[in-house]
Order: sequence, then structure tokens, then C-alpha cells
Amino acid sequence: MRHVNIPVFVPHLGCPKQCVFCDQRAISGVRSFDEGEARRVIEAHLATLAGAEAEIAFFGGSFTGIGRERMTALLDMAEEYVRAGLVRGIRFSTRPDFIDPEIISVLCRYTVSAAELGIQSSSDRVLALSKRGHTAQDSQRAVRLLLDAGFPVVGQMMLGLPGSGAEDDRETARFIADCGAAYARIYPTVVFRNTELHDMLTRGEYVPLTEEEAVERGADVLAVFAERGVEVIRMGLPEGAGEEAFAAGPRHPAMGERIRSRLYGRIIDKALTEAGIPLRGEGHRADVTVFSAPGEISAAAGYRGENKIRIENKFSVKKVKFIANPTVSRYNITLSSELSTAGGGNPSCI
Repeated sequence: MRHVNIPVFVPHLGCPKQCVFCDQRAISGVRSFDEGEARRVIEAHLATLAGAEAEIAFFGGSFTGIGRERMTALLDMAEEYVRAGLVRGIRFSTRPDFIDPEIISVLCRYTVSAAELGIQSSSDRVLALSKRGHTAQDSQRAVRLLLDAGFPVVGQMMLGLPGSGAEDDRETARFIADCGAAYARIYPTVVFRNTELHDMLTRGEYVPLTEEEAVERGADVLAVFAERGVEVIRMGLPEGAGEEAFAAGPRHPAMGERIRSRLYGRIIDKALTEAGIPLRGEGHRADVTVFSAPGEISAAAGYRGENKIRIENKFSVKKVKFIANPTVSRYNITLSSELSTAGGGNPSCI
């Protein structure tokens, strides 16, 4: 069944800090918050969701920091839709330092289906440079409290924050997995006008990732999550988010597709090399078939076919095909090859 989040944006409500990169009003397009409007948003979405499994999602601010009265009023409203069978649960995004035992006791009264934590980095140095106002230990503690209460956790992280290198990003992915998060979101850092990060960019104190660097780092991080069994539910900002305020950084409308394509390209290149397929011009040319999980053919073939094109140019391969195989899991592939000779050849499993 198709899953849909019904987003109710609460921009900056509850945020005690102004992180250098953040302008949730620009990202969400919501400039103010009206609790009555929240119900209208939910009703409007429900009218279009026939056959979909939905959750009400409070995004954009630090939901557990907006004050108990307002938070419980919103949760009470959302729970009405759960009890009516119109949505399956409630999710929210918040800061790690706004999760404590008292907040957990409140949340346990509701059908919370997921808690999304803005972990962003596992490096205290990077967190300080970004003015997050919390530490990696705060993130670890928050995840443990949520998991002990039975709430699935989504770990949100950002690539290319101030002072963050490629290894810092990989370590953050390992940290999120080791903490026990079941899901993750990966956001390359982009620069919005009217933020401190934009001032840092103007002064030459921050250089954003290029799109190519973001794709490479994203593939690094996705590989970590895939290996650890953490499902990545989003990579890159939604199309159109913060478009008017965007100033610089890796903002590609198909960022997630490009990252997945890059990871599959690495996996296929490694498999071809280990199978002894020579480089172009160094041996007999073969026809190769790549088997991937159903639904993964496009990613395996690559963004705009880039993996297919590269394989045929890099390796001694005359033709490559991509076929779905239900026995192959996501982010894995199997190969078969056949020498391209006039008389044909014998297929062989690689």
C-alpha cells in the first residue's frame, strides 16, 4: 500500500537555537502557524488519499519543544483521525535535546508511529560550528529513550556541514545506525539567504559542496546505511522547497536518484572487476546481464543511464542488460556474461 505523510509544518516553533543553516520558513513555505489551519490541511489531504496509508506528520520545528499545551492540543487533534481509522499514526520531527522522560510519558498517550531526530552530525566539533546547541551524546540518549518507549526512530543527517569532511559524514551514518535508528534521511547542506551560513559563504568562511561532491558523499553514506540495514526514506530536499531563498549548494531535483545511481555504479564496477571482466581494449568483449531487485532496475542502470554507458565504455563489454530478479535484495546485484562471438557463446554465472 502506498504510504503518505500528511505534513503539518510548525516552522521554528519550539526551536531554542537558530542553527547557521536553518530557515524552516523558507524550506516549508509556511511563514506563520495557525492551529485551525492544521486541521484544514489534514482534511484537504485526506480527501485525496484514497487507498493510501497515511500518517499525520508534524514537521518544520522542534515539535516536542513548542510547549505542553500546544503540543498536546495538536496530538489530541491528530489522535482523533487515528481513532477514526483515517490515518495509522502520528510522526514528528524534533531536536535530540528536546527528548526527556517527561516528554516520553506524554508521547506514550498517543499513537506515535515514528520520531524523527535532527541528529545532523555525530561530531561535537561540527555541531558546535553549526550552532546546533546539542551534542552527539544528547542524540544517543534521545534515541535510547525513544526506542525504550517503543517508538521507531528516523535519524536525520546533513552532508557537508561547516567543518565536516567525508569521513565525518560516514561516521555520522555509522553513529545513527549504531544508535538503533531504523530509518534515515540524508540532506546535503544548501545555503539559504538570510541565514548565518549565507553570511559565512559571503565572507569566504564556508564553501558548499558541489553537486558531484554531494553525490559522492551521499553514496558513501547510503552504503553505510544499506550495510547496516537502515532504510533511507529521503535524500535531498523536496523539489521546490525553499526555492526563492536558495543561494548556493548542491540542490539537484533528482539528488536521491543520483546518489542511488552512484552507489549501484560502484557495486557493479566492483562485481565486474572481481569477475575478471577486463577493461575496454584488454580482452574479448562480452555481453553482460545485471540482475537487480524488482523496482531497482532504473537505479542500477543509472541516472539517465550513466551506469550502463560507463560500463560499456570502461569495460570490455559489448552490451549490458538490466533485468529484475526477485531473489536479489536491494543494493545488491548478480551478473551473468556471454562472450560476444560470431558463433555465440556459453552463458556463465559471475
